[in-house]
Amino acid sequence: MTDSAVRRRRRALFVFFLIPGLAMSSWVTRTPDVRDRLGVSTGEMGLVLFGLSVGSMLGILGSGPLVSRFGPRPVIGAGTALIVLSMLLAGAGTAASSAPAVTAGLFLFGAGMGGGEVALNVDGAEVERLTRRTVLPALHGFFSLGTVIGACVGIACTAAALPVSWHLAAVALVTAALFAHAYRAIPAGAGGAPDDSEQVTDAEKGQRPAVWKDRRLLLIGGIVLTMALAEGAANDWLPLLMVDGHGMGAALGSAVYAGFAAAMAIGRFGGGFFIDRFGRAPVVRASALSAALGLAVVIFADAPLLAGAAVFFWGLGASLGFPLALSAAGDSGPRAAARVSLVATIGYVAFLVGPPGLGFLGDHYGLRAAMTVVLVLVAVAVFLAPAVATRREAPARPGPERRPEPAHEVRQPELP
Repeated sequence: MTDSAVRRRRRALFVFFLIPGLAMSSWVTRTPDVRDRLGVSTGEMGLVLFGLSVGSMLGILGSGPLVSRFGPRPVIGAGTALIVLSMLLAGAGTAASSAPAVTAGLFLFGAGMGGGEVALNVDGAEVERLTRRTVLPALHGFFSLGTVIGACVGIACTAAALPVSWHLAAVALVTAALFAHAYRAIPAGAGGAPDDSEQVTDAEKGQRPAVWKDRRLLLIGGIVLTMALAEGAANDWLPLLMVDGHGMGAALGSAVYAGFAAAMAIGRFGGGFFIDRFGRAPVVRASALSAALGLAVVIFADAPLLAGAAVFFWGLGASLGFPLALSAAGDSGPRAAARVSLVATIGYVAFLVGPPGLGFLGDHYGLRAAMTVVLVLVAVAVFLAPAVATRREAPARPGPERRPEPAHEVRQPELP
């Protein structure tokens, strides 16, 4: 590909990461209104969100094989189309006070986002290899930017008492236009099995199951799992957590979520400097500590303003774990697409168990108490951080030249 084509492809990926962020936050900021319109409890709202979880996992599980066979482009296109359709269905279900229709809309959103996100991350890892630059944190930054934009619009719509159905229909129109504009820049067949197969020797082809047995890769998946849960818990529950747990109004609860999204965007757009200076492992460790601090204050502090301010540290800490772990998976060995897909699949398990699990606990003990589960798991990421380290992060030791590693352990050079 020419340099201009790669630049267009990267810009298109920015747009495709923006779209689910915009749609997600548009939904999240209206969850208090949706709950009231449906007349459901916190636990029943968790069951509604279960549609999002199931759709996400089905999309994720199907995305890897589809990307390997057809390349990311058709999977990205199908996933984005489902996101557009989901906004229309969720809005219509809210207008009709139909919990099953809203659940179906969230199922489509989860399937589109889960499948599309894996394909987008595979294509983003391919762009990193082509440009020799770190790209994934900035791509995820555009997802966070989309959440900021969507949250700000959602706050305005909530304050103006705009019907949820009108709001989500407008979001569907905007995302459809962005989709039509960006889709042409994604090349067909890129990033799939043909590209990976060129880097795999005959000996490696006979050891394909080893990617599922790679201990380091599973530890990286653990980091993604914990940090995705920290992000997903906020995406699913933060406005309601502020409303029910700290007595804020619906508009102020949505404003706190906008602050979380802004912190995510700041962390992802500004994280490249710290990654280049300190390396992946220290950044992941610091991120987990920041997220744990923010969560602890939100859970245990009784001052609403202090809890709202602490959400910034929660968002800043959750911002880099997911993209950094995917970058580490992509250059941890051959068959990068399979590795990224595996780690993304492990991480998205958080979307399956998170919403209904936290909703169930919140119904019985309150959402603040339920978030202690997230706090404990995020603390685990502090100890898993060395798994994302690269060779350059390890101190050099003088001595005789080492023998080459076996073929299946050869790693791609670190991205500059």
